[in-house]
Amino acid sequence: MSASRPAKPKPAVQPTADRKSSEALAQAEPPVRYLNRELEWLEFNARVLEQAQDPQIQLLERAKFLAITGSNLDEFVMVRVGSLKLQSQGSGGRRDPAGLTAAEQLQAVARRCHRHVQSQYRILQDEIQPLLDQRHITRVDLNQCSDRTLAAAERHFRGDVVAVLSPQALHDRRFPMLPGLGIHLCVQLRGVAELSPQNGSQVIDKPSSRKSKGDSANAGPDEHEPQFAVIPLGRTLPRIVPLPSEKSAAGAAMPGGGEHSFHYVLLEDVVAHFVSDFFPGREVVQCKPFRITRNADVELREDGAGDLLGGMEEVLESRRLSDVVRLEMDASSSDAIRNYLTESFYVDPDFVFNNDGPLDLTYLFGLHSLEGFSSLRDDPWPPQRSPKIDPTETMFTSIAAGDIMLMHPYETFDPVVRLIEEAATDPDVLAVKQILYRTSRNSPIVAALIRAAERGKYVTAIVELKARFDEARNIEWAREMEQAGVQVIYGIRGLKTHAKVCIIVRREPQGLVRYVHFGTGNYNESTASLYGDISILTKDESLGTDATMFFNAVTGASQPQPFQQLSIAPLTLRRTILEMIRGETERSKQGQKAEIIVKLNALVDTEVIDTLYEASQAGVSIQLNVRGVCCLRPGIPGLSDSIEVISIVDRFLEHARLMYFRHGGDNKIFISSADWMPRNLDRRVELLVPVNEPTIRKTLRETLQLYFRDNQNAWRMQPDGSYERIRATKKQKPLRSQEVLYKQAVKAMQDLKQSSHVTFETHRPSK
Repeated sequence: MSASRPAKPKPAVQPTADRKSSEALAQAEPPVRYLNRELEWLEFNARVLEQAQDPQIQLLERAKFLAITGSNLDEFVMVRVGSLKLQSQGSGGRRDPAGLTAAEQLQAVARRCHRHVQSQYRILQDEIQPLLDQRHITRVDLNQCSDRTLAAAERHFRGDVVAVLSPQALHDRRFPMLPGLGIHLCVQLRGVAELSPQNGSQVIDKPSSRKSKGDSANAGPDEHEPQFAVIPLGRTLPRIVPLPSEKSAAGAAMPGGGEHSFHYVLLEDVVAHFVSDFFPGREVVQCKPFRITRNADVELREDGAGDLLGGMEEVLESRRLSDVVRLEMDASSSDAIRNYLTESFYVDPDFVFNNDGPLDLTYLFGLHSLEGFSSLRDDPWPPQRSPKIDPTETMFTSIAAGDIMLMHPYETFDPVVRLIEEAATDPDVLAVKQILYRTSRNSPIVAALIRAAERGKYVTAIVELKARFDEARNIEWAREMEQAGVQVIYGIRGLKTHAKVCIIVRREPQGLVRYVHFGTGNYNESTASLYGDISILTKDESLGTDATMFFNAVTGASQPQPFQQLSIAPLTLRRTILEMIRGETERSKQGQKAEIIVKLNALVDTEVIDTLYEASQAGVSIQLNVRGVCCLRPGIPGLSDSIEVISIVDRFLEHARLMYFRHGGDNKIFISSADWMPRNLDRRVELLVPVNEPTIRKTLRETLQLYFRDNQNAWRMQPDGSYERIRATKKQKPLRSQEVLYKQAVKAMQDLKQSSHVTFETHRPSK
């Protein structure tokens, strides 16, 4: 390795996959051993979409899940569709493990995306929006609202919008460089050859729009070629514009008025309604929103990048200028606008979407956070303090008493932040070494590293500049830390550094001691309240030695020496996983009980899948909890009979990678930063960490088993790649795994409080 430096009720069982295509794969000869990665990811997003449709979930939570599916699909199109586009241009007929060429995958993905988007807007228009209206969260139609509401919208337009936005006339389809994923308005104008200077403007596709004083009949001959303009809305102005509640004719508040009502309009609707003000003397035929998605699969050619920092800035610029891979338009757009945009952006017709509703559903995140509607959201689950951490003691004292496991977000991430903050000011701390892949905007961890360096401590940070979509933030942090005296390493040439580890070297009476944090999630206190992850805090000597050797090998561009306990990708992690699976296979063949339980975000690697198939054929009991993409096909006779695959989609994003192997009764348990994908095993720097403390091992094994008893938010994968929702039978009690884990964290703290010693102080007679 070399371092580079500076509600409609649904049935109890709901299939989500494209059964026709998956059944065809299942019946193909020879049998297809693997499912397509892209289609399986879309099935994961369909499971998230099911949450938006579930009447048992609070209304604003359903709206949030719908927003998540929109955000997820945006990233999928940017990265995966963008990648397939490039593959289809350069790979010829090369097929993926499921037997599909890039062109065939694009066609299948386009069909599935269109169905997915149709489902999104059906759920929005038929279920969520009517229910929001009933609860007085109303999107106002400016064409049908009261004069009072229209006047408020006009005041906002003239006071806050006109001065910010700028229209731009378009000539010969030469668009300005529009950013991807932003909302833009395409304005169709009547020809201007015969327009007189005194003629006003009008929007002729909106019957209630304001008319100008001029005579529209004098706007020019209809046979003139239409002209177009674009108004980029940018990201400066808020998209959700609050409006006063509607009033009845008698002046009384209509349903929805009062303390707990929220009437709003989207920014694009305000601009479209008053758009004629931008074009005095012109006739506006139509004004419709559109949105483009650019290819984000732009990677750095590191062999030609002498300066990685400068190279990454070029990547960001290239992404801004990259080809358009998706075009979204309002379904009521005219043929002229539709044809003009499609031809101007050279977009594949298969990836042109005519959406029957607001573009970019992430505006629903804003509704989810509205004040005054707490009854429409989940009850809060505040993260609990770990009973093993005494807030009156230092983190070093708590860790010295024994290994600590934190289960986020049920237990707070604060101890991890606190450990690094204490290290920054502790006079006995000599060095801090940490890998940063993704951080928060105002990261207290980065701030602590800067303070530590300013106090003269030896601070080294590996900042992964190639963390997709966080490149700009990481570049900014890297420069700030360098200025403060932190030794910054910009990742590894040719690899992404994805491991989660922090090492603190402290001088103590017995000598130097290494305090280490290993995690499955990023050093981001914001996402730690939303993602399910595991943290291990330890001063285990061999793990500390391994962690230091690993870190120094990365920063020193040297060949890592054999580790006592850790396995790292791309060198030994794959081998360790395969050896552990094969060990269970051999024990099963010898008549011993053999068992594997694994929790991952994705299972794609064909070598690992084949090894799991071999284990199944030997009779090993295999339970896989895979949140997202799973290319393995469970339950195939003679191939994967003993493999069960579930997926949990619930309140928190399941993110932890956790593995259990029975190992002849020795119970080997690992946490990891790596999913079982070729990129993680072969093209990233990752860690596989054994869990040594017996109590923690027991807790993690029970947690793995708990997920397979979930009958509220679990989905079972079928052999054809579809999923069926697991529902409690009449004889079963409802069990929601995330709720159980939270209640366990609450009970642990309650038990601690009850067991605290009480000191009795007697009253003594006065002298």
